[in-house]
Amino acid sequence: MARISMTVNGKVRTGTVDARLLLAHFLREQLRLTGTHIGCDTTQCGACTVLVDGRSAKSCTMFAVQADGSTVTTIEGLAPEGGLHPLQEGFWEEHGLQCGYCTPGMIMAAVTLLKDNPKPSEREIREGISGNFCRCTGYQHIVNAIQHAAGKS
Repeated sequence: MARISMTVNGKVRTGTVDARLLLAHFLREQLRLTGTHIGCDTTQCGACTVLVDGRSAKSCTMFAVQADGSTVTTIEGLAPEGGLHPLQEGFWEEHGLQCGYCTPGMIMAAVTLLKDNPKPSEREIREGISGNFCRCTGYQHIVNAIQHAAGKS
């Protein structure tokens, strides 16, 4: 067992975890932040994407102990209380979701994309989210949502 401490969505959170506990399970089960979804456990789908020290990371293949001392942002902590992040607004306005399962991870991956490239082309957006799968939308509305957010920056 290992004692860990990290800042999650602006609050210092601690816990005692098995060294093999995945960050996704720590967030969901111990911190009850269920917006981080688990779709594959093999880093293929991206539904578990969160920000670790400001960069997108797939939490289903990262141990919680690896995030010890880090700052983690989940979809629940992305926007100010009662407001929407520009990407969340974009997904709302451009109908960038259907079932919504991939949406939190897709948004978190797009945060890093727009941080690195504030005005991406459609091709750059498609490349930037290529590690995240959506089984419902066909991606065009997701691309539109990210373009919408880029226009707000």
